[in-house]
Amino acid sequence: MPTIRLKPKAEARAIRHGFPWVFANEVVTDRRTRAIAPGTFARLEEHDGRALGLVTVNPASKIIGRMMDRDPDAQIDQAWIAGKIAHALAMRAALYETPHYRLVHAEADGLPGVVIDRFGDVAVIQPNAAWAEAHFDLIADALIQVTGVSSIVRNGSGRARALEGLPELTEIARGAVDGPVPVPMNGATYMADVLGGQKTGLFFDQRPNHAFAAKLAKGGSVLDVFAHVGGFSLAALAGGATQALAVDSSAPALALAEAGAKASGMTDRFDTLQGDAFDILQKLAEDGRRFDTVICDPPAFAPNKPALDAGLRAYERVARGAAALVAPGGYLGLCSCSHAADLSSFRNASARGIGRAGRRGVMLHTGFAGPDHPQLPQLAESGYLKAVFFRLD
Repeated sequence: MPTIRLKPKAEARAIRHGFPWVFANEVVTDRRTRAIAPGTFARLEEHDGRALGLVTVNPASKIIGRMMDRDPDAQIDQAWIAGKIAHALAMRAALYETPHYRLVHAEADGLPGVVIDRFGDVAVIQPNAAWAEAHFDLIADALIQVTGVSSIVRNGSGRARALEGLPELTEIARGAVDGPVPVPMNGATYMADVLGGQKTGLFFDQRPNHAFAAKLAKGGSVLDVFAHVGGFSLAALAGGATQALAVDSSAPALALAEAGAKASGMTDRFDTLQGDAFDILQKLAEDGRRFDTVICDPPAFAPNKPALDAGLRAYERVARGAAALVAPGGYLGLCSCSHAADLSSFRNASARGIGRAGRRGVMLHTGFAGPDHPQLPQLAESGYLKAVFFRLD
């Protein structure tokens, strides 16, 4: 097994206290280190030779090392992976009535760079680190061993893989998937396209925010902007909303939302509108439309620090357009999944937008991802999701 060693000035204490990453500028990167194949396991040592643990190495990434085990002699095999999955499963099984959740959330569940979403008997694995790509079959076999799922989709897409130097690839790795998978959640049935949809097909992270918005929306009308497969609108209808309009630029996503409404018995209270969200917000305002609850869950406008300023302006623009459509005394929910936009910056951008719409709002609640998306306290990046709810005069 190869060894990588920290530079004398590298902060070994942070790693000893649980920080899971080793950056390339912290490691002695000689010719031998640069020649290590991506995904190889290696012994990590301090500059003086003291062991810190077992890491997976990718010389092509800025994160050159990801901590696998504090024991430098650990064996990363199917049994080791199955142990991590079993530990993750025990927590989810205690929290959720049906097996529909994020089963593994990367570093926080002890499997660096690995995301697994479970849709009953179907699971989607995102191998977003070089070691997970190289050992995908071990992960898949361990997943079947622990959970008994019959079908596995390998979803190799997204920015995280590009940063690891990995190609895009989506395929059925085990079993068969015949079409969208029905997912019961918050009293509604959602249809997840696990092969061609966004991310893994459904955003489990928003589940608690869907539930909170549904309570606000009871007895009133709802506008769900950037609706994807109807996350907020279907939950609101299940919670007693009288009518919901889902807006998205994607016709396939809205078709899945309509299929979910049909499966939930809500077709008579559910409508969709395809097009650019900003254009539709403006058109609805010009038509004098008002809704008791408006929710906007846009894509990540600020995925990284260089995009932060433009992203915050986009969030402000969303808030301004959406606030104009909220009936007096109604509710506005604004969401961000941007890593680079912290909660304070996002709240401030939202408040500016509400003010520029000529509205006054009080903040009621701030929501985050559910407990199936645990976070390491050392990784601020993992706390990406923010949902802020206002009541507007």
